Parts: sequence; structure tokens; C-alpha cells
Amino acid sequence: MINPTQFFKCLADDTRLRCLMLIQQEGELCVCELTQALQDTQPKISRHLAQLRQCGLLLDRRQGQWVFYRVNPELSSWCLSVLAEATVNNALFLKDNIHSLHTMGGRPDRIKSCC
Repeated sequence: MINPTQFFKCLADDTRLRCLMLIQQEGELCVCELTQALQDTQPKISRHLAQLRQCGLLLDRRQGQWVFYRVNPELSSWCLSVLAEATVNNALFLKDNIHSLHTMGGRPDRIKSCC
């Protein structure tokens, strides 16, 4: 369980906030996709993703050479609601990031779970 202070501290950094909102919007993303979307370095993005994972906001899964991050569905309903509302109502905030992501060539394929 994350308390409100921890939750909002995790979101207080622009890179972490953008990562989380992009993942919320896209369902899941890997480091290379976030690096492209945010036009930032892999070590910086990885460090912020590790912080979000440590806070319990993100979960990850390995698929071959890729590690995909998704919002933790076990978060409190108020956390999920805040994140969803912030993402849906701030499209302009992410506009350039979404454009960079969607124009990225060679995005990794995701294997759909069959069961």
C-alpha cells in the first residue's frame, strides 16, 4: 500500500510522471520506447523506471531481450483513478512524446498471453 505522500513524491519528477502517463496510455512500454518518446538516455529512463517499480507503481515482465513495464493493477483505486484522470485530461502534456513514440521504427513486438 502506497500512501498519498509517497505516491505524489513518485510523480513529482517530470521524467517519472511522463513515463507513468505514457505507460498508462499505451498499456505497457519498454525502455527503448520510453527513451524514444522522451528523447532521453537509456540510463536515465532506466533509473526512473526502477524508482517507479520500487514505489510499487509499476510492474515489469521479461520477454526475450525486452523488459516491458505496466502500471501495477494492485494499486489502490484512488491511485489508479488519479493516474487515469491525469492521463486522459492532459493529452497536450504528452503530445510530443506520443508523436515520437508512434513514429519510432523497430518497436518490439509483444507476445499476447493466450490464457
